[in-house]
Amino acid sequence: MQNILTIGFDTRNIACSASRAGYTVCSIDAFRDLDLQECAYASALLECRTSSELHQLDPHWIMAKMDAFGLDFDAIVPGSGMEMLEPCSFPCPVLASSPEAAREASNKLHLANRLEALGMPHPRCYSPEELDAIEYPVILKPASGGGGIFNRVAGDRQELLSALEELSGLDQEFTEEEIVVQQFLEGTPASVSLLSTKDESLAVAVNEQLIGIPWLSRLPFAYCGNITPFRTEHAEEMEALAKKLVLELGLLGSNGVDFLVTEEGPVVLEVNPRFQGSLDTVEKATGINLFEAHVGCFRGELPEKPEAKLFAARGVLYSDRELFIDRKLMEVILREKSADIPFQGTVTEPDWPLTSLFASASTRDEAVRSLEGGAERIKTFIVDRKKEERESLNPAGKA
Repeated sequence: MQNILTIGFDTRNIACSASRAGYTVCSIDAFRDLDLQECAYASALLECRTSSELHQLDPHWIMAKMDAFGLDFDAIVPGSGMEMLEPCSFPCPVLASSPEAAREASNKLHLANRLEALGMPHPRCYSPEELDAIEYPVILKPASGGGGIFNRVAGDRQELLSALEELSGLDQEFTEEEIVVQQFLEGTPASVSLLSTKDESLAVAVNEQLIGIPWLSRLPFAYCGNITPFRTEHAEEMEALAKKLVLELGLLGSNGVDFLVTEEGPVVLEVNPRFQGSLDTVEKATGINLFEAHVGCFRGELPEKPEAKLFAARGVLYSDRELFIDRKLMEVILREKSADIPFQGTVTEPDWPLTSLFASASTRDEAVRSLEGGAERIKTFIVDRKKEERESLNPAGKA
């Protein structure tokens, strides 16, 4: 196996991990970031912006892109948004969980029912028919995916109805059936990264999740990155729950289980039946190559459990405005330890990821301080640039 296609909303971390493992990688994703293009043999733009668009993507379109790359592909590896890719549509294997298993694992309502049956701790989920039974506060989420950017908290019935109306009116066209109303709990967001065969599962790492970090994003529930490892007394319990769950769900390869560590202990929030955003920090902290390990799972092989040698942190910096990516901004980003680097000449929309910053250190706090410094330098440049533009349009403070 040598030639790999990875396809999804954002494939940079998968493609670069595969390239480091020695594979020839082609990519189809929605960003075509600079560093993706540097590690991929070739890449193409996926002009999709919503989950529904991704799920409706015509396999013939994908096949045409594969033909245009000029390689005989040995396997396809789906990324975010393409978890339900149908293997029967392609001439080479799709190294992922079955579409049925991925669909069930991704759906938060279905997952809640499975967690209840398994006796695993989880927030209560309400169906649209249970409005009168709801105990507030609650959080509203898309039933599948979303990255946290569509999450809304409601403290009473009126706020709930307003949030439902808002979400239903978005371009993504969420219906009430596509929105989960979930008990809102306080705690520390975390995840377990796993590798699974049909018979065994390995917990590779426990990660702290950075959610809604104000110096990275204006969105209160946006996914803003990870820190690996997450040192917590609940680590072993989380690993045991996650391993049992992915085997029960029939998931294969690299998968993740999201938790919230509350005062009463960890509760399961959701399952990601695909490579996760923590791929970078897990690899940097432990030295494992997750793409190679993922491929091994489909041969029935699991690696030895790796140990974290340091704290690795990733911070996803969101833009608070529409930004044209010119040479000077590119240079500022490239001076940092960065990835997901936007290509010069592109435009980043408000509240979309601008870039990812990385830090490695012997302590968690030192790694976080390094991320904060990088984020502050980029944001200061953007603010100063906008100030200069305003002054050039209005010299000497003229009205």
